[in-house]
Amino acid sequence: MDAKITDWLMAGDPAIRWQVQRDLLGAKPSLYEKERARVATEGWGARYLSHQDKAGTWAKALYSPKWTSTHYTMLALRFLGLAPGHPRALKAAKVLLDNGFREDRGIRYVNPADAKYPHGETCITGMALAILSYFQIEDGRVDLIAQHLLGEQMSDAGWNCRYRRGDTHASFNTTLLVLDGLRQYQQFRPKSKLPINEALANGREFLLRHRLYRSHRKGTIVRSNYLVAPSQPSWQYDFLRALDHFRAVGAPKDKRLQEPIDLLLSKRGADGRWDENRPASGQRWFTMEAAGKPGRWNTLRALRVLNWWEGRN
Repeated sequence: MDAKITDWLMAGDPAIRWQVQRDLLGAKPSLYEKERARVATEGWGARYLSHQDKAGTWAKALYSPKWTSTHYTMLALRFLGLAPGHPRALKAAKVLLDNGFREDRGIRYVNPADAKYPHGETCITGMALAILSYFQIEDGRVDLIAQHLLGEQMSDAGWNCRYRRGDTHASFNTTLLVLDGLRQYQQFRPKSKLPINEALANGREFLLRHRLYRSHRKGTIVRSNYLVAPSQPSWQYDFLRALDHFRAVGAPKDKRLQEPIDLLLSKRGADGRWDENRPASGQRWFTMEAAGKPGRWNTLRALRVLNWWEGRN
């Protein structure tokens, strides 16, 4: 680790600092958890929480507009590392669960009595499972949501939110969202007897067959935006988010990841940092970091992926 880069990262928001301590510096939990607690009272985390209303929601909305609704604000707070069990997060999570839980045990944010929408939406369900599991919602419906997602896995081992419309090939976006949700659920429910490990391994194999962003038939890049890691990452797929998932689960260092690793290294600036890129369009409560300049989010995530790849953590 370059000391100058470490110092620069540690001069950032508490959400950056505690993850640097945990993922790059190997600090003891007693140290980084103390820093993590500041996410609720300082910086970005406190700013998000300041917009929550008495009903426990944001923008008086569950899912839309992006990115100020309750669902997406909770997704951001999870990314920042607001401590699990935080009372305001628990209140919001209950609102999402009570209003989103559908007849098929998936999640979709419409009137629960609306017969036109008896089914959950797979992308939303994957994100919701990650949120509910991360904040440790003690509710049996969380287990049913995980079970539902296992049943949604397709024959190619991935997931696609459009399969009810006839799509037969899994989606990169949906697959990573479900993998992330199931990984978080497994951490929350380590004694679950659901076949989570098998589903996770098979889902990652789907991504590996595509080298994270290539067609498995033609070898061409599926979408150019998959090669760009935006600032303030949310649900959209990109290669760095995918690599960070492999790191988070401590996956085997498959040779098919070498090309994405090389791509990551190629994006490193001469000063050893990675730039932030333009986030997805839509209204936000605030902007964390400016696009086109070295960013702490991408630098943190890139360095911890490289540490994992090179066996340093």
